[in-house]
Amino acid sequence: MNSFDGDTTGQGAAPGPDRLLQPVADGQRITVMLAAFEGWNDAGEAASDSLRYLNKLWGGKKAASIGADEYYDFQFTRPTVRRTASGERKIKWPSTRIYKASAPDTNVDVIFVQGTEPSYKWRAYTAELLAHAEALHVDYVVLVGALLADVPHSRPIPVSTSTDDAALRERLNLEASQYEGPVGIVGVFSEVALLAGIPTVSLWAAVPHYVAQAPSPKAQLALLHRIEELLQVPLDTHELVEESDAWERGVDELATEDPEIAAYVRQLEEAKDTADLPEASGESIAREFERYLKRRGKEKP
Repeated sequence: MNSFDGDTTGQGAAPGPDRLLQPVADGQRITVMLAAFEGWNDAGEAASDSLRYLNKLWGGKKAASIGADEYYDFQFTRPTVRRTASGERKIKWPSTRIYKASAPDTNVDVIFVQGTEPSYKWRAYTAELLAHAEALHVDYVVLVGALLADVPHSRPIPVSTSTDDAALRERLNLEASQYEGPVGIVGVFSEVALLAGIPTVSLWAAVPHYVAQAPSPKAQLALLHRIEELLQVPLDTHELVEESDAWERGVDELATEDPEIAAYVRQLEEAKDTADLPEASGESIAREFERYLKRRGKEKP
């Protein structure tokens, strides 16, 4: 995968001063749909893994599903066979699963959409997704993707944030994606949701192309941090932080064994550091400190 439905320039990468969710009256709940799709939109499976992590963390319960027969080419997206705990063989068919969870100690309900990019009938597929969103009273849609890019594994993983919703662009200080070219199901569903009047934001993590295989815990963690900022909901990511650190150490070791790869990584690091110099301000430090304080507050008895 070398193309995506987002913005590789970093436009809109820095979150705005406001949260995605506006304050509401006491007792009123807000529902956010978080969607990721395995396949072309999911380098290193960072996007789908980030939502799986969050769904497990918040104990999501299955609310609906979209069947496979109408939308998948089984020679391309093959079913898999597994053994159950009792030793029986069971075939698992590709599908789209929809889960519902509530962010702890908040008025935020989350609808997780997890599935594989379909092979057929994208208009019908996204219309079915939209019907579920409307039935579940979704107020916002956040689409999560990952792409392969020329970025070093040893630096923070860039996550671009964009929206075509004019009100959100102004409120969150974001920009519209400038990408033109082939799109995946993420881009199609973004347009469908916006046409239906649901404010929609797209997040894209840039995965180092020379370590494209799954898992990609550092990109996964970067996406979760951006979701945390948008929803203003503290996340417990201690386990993933350890996995990310171990992943980076492993890539460091592999890079040192190949002089050409090591030189290429140094080149990427120098380019990234030079590009980041004008942005070395207190804003990112303040944002990280705010996240730390919120986590500390949540951990106190």
